[in-house]
Amino acid sequence: MNREKLRIAEAHFLQSYPGGFADPALESVGKKHNMSRATNFAKAVFAKKSFDEPNEFLDSLVKLVSRSSMVSLFEKPKFRDMVKDLNSEDREVLVESYKKLFHGNQKKGFEEVVEILAWRKMAKWSLMTIGLVYYRPQKEVFVKPTTAKAVVQKLELDLTYKPRPSWEFYSGYRDAILEMKSVVNPSLAPNNAALTGFLMMTL
Repeated sequence: MNREKLRIAEAHFLQSYPGGFADPALESVGKKHNMSRATNFAKAVFAKKSFDEPNEFLDSLVKLVSRSSMVSLFEKPKFRDMVKDLNSEDREVLVESYKKLFHGNQKKGFEEVVEILAWRKMAKWSLMTIGLVYYRPQKEVFVKPTTAKAVVQKLELDLTYKPRPSWEFYSGYRDAILEMKSVVNPSLAPNNAALTGFLMMTL
């Protein structure tokens, strides 16, 4: 990782917004994304007991995606319609895979969800990672394709971005973001989504 370029980006950002994401000039950004409300909802959606009721879980998952300010308006109805069209067997398989992703073998769960969504041409980075970053905003990351590609290129990360989500890229990108979080001013990273937002705005 090119730390010098990260430091330059940090300096430029803090010159414009001395208070980081607490700066009054960025108040509208905080209101638009409202991470605390999204996180509270995600804690309920992905609670262990929620997976016992597959239909209710999937309904809540669709709501989470639909309410997200970080998922494109184009992807929201397509995801909703995909879930609606699943038969009961496919619903149970998808729910079990999400349960692994959040409460079991995360790598296996991630790969299984990707496979199921890919079969329906819905394996998008935003859909794969929005629940994760809402549920664990300090540990997981949201992968926005344009931002991820810029971060990999400009900060010279040893990663290869591909449009289809993969555990290899996700885990590597997450490690890189957590490393960046440990070196930048804390005001730029009240959570991991904010840190990637800073990178999007500066890179």
